[in-house]
Amino acid sequence: MKHSFKNLFKSEKLYSEAVKDINFEIDEGELVGFIGPNGAGKTTTLKMLSGILTPTAGEARVLGFIPWERKNEYRKQLALVMGQKNQLWWDLPPMESFLLNKEIYEIDNEQFKNDLAELMKLLKVEDIVEKPVRKLSLGERMKCELIAALLHHPRVLFLDEPTIGLDVIAQKNIQDFLIKYNREKKTTILLTSHYMADIAKLCRRIIVINQGKIVFDGLMEDLIREYALDKIITIFFEDEAICPALGQFGEILECDEVKATIRVPREKVKEIASRILSSDIPVRDIDIKEVEIEEIIRGIFSKKQ
Repeated sequence: MKHSFKNLFKSEKLYSEAVKDINFEIDEGELVGFIGPNGAGKTTTLKMLSGILTPTAGEARVLGFIPWERKNEYRKQLALVMGQKNQLWWDLPPMESFLLNKEIYEIDNEQFKNDLAELMKLLKVEDIVEKPVRKLSLGERMKCELIAALLHHPRVLFLDEPTIGLDVIAQKNIQDFLIKYNREKKTTILLTSHYMADIAKLCRRIIVINQGKIVFDGLMEDLIREYALDKIITIFFEDEAICPALGQFGEILECDEVKATIRVPREKVKEIASRILSSDIPVRDIDIKEVEIEEIIRGIFSKKQ
């Protein structure tokens, strides 16, 4: 009966293009942010570039290799770290995974010893590498994931959400390490992250992808100049302020007896700041900042829907 009922319906396969018509080049030693909303195609792109996935069409070359041909010469020159997936053995100490990678990548004993010592010192994990991975914090595990990925000196490093789930201190530790490592080793890094703080601190160039297509590729300052049409002025008061009086200067975002925040057009920010300082409002100080990068990115996505 069940099989007969199934035969009344015709199965149909549905296809969705995860990535389409993207085109970019990255120079050696660049640290590039690759950002977009969930389902934009970021992780799919990294998996294709690392050789895990084979595209249905198009071509790509990394270090002169076609990634999905999965040649050993290529795999020995890249590393992929995914924040939500472990490469470390769960019930074993990280050191065991390090030793396994040493054999897989045929790393010289002396080089392994020196590089491991340097990485452990940089990431401050000397006292945890003999503990089972399951007993480590998320931040400690991610540090060890990075060590495992970098022991063979990859020329290209793909990082997919490396700070996801980490607290602020752990995020900063990873950020500081990546900045230093990229500067000293000249490793090319393509980084995806939902934390705009990662992108803003680490990357001078960013690629924004949405619905499988690139919607921006350029410098961070160009992104801000093109899409951040406003600036934010924070006003600190000497005495209690009359909040409605600030409406003449811009959009009031928040206001209390201590300070107020208003949004003003970028091209008028100097004029408005001068007017505020010369007004009767009891101003102690003002601070002018760019709109948060998260808001800029949200604006790009909303315009490209």
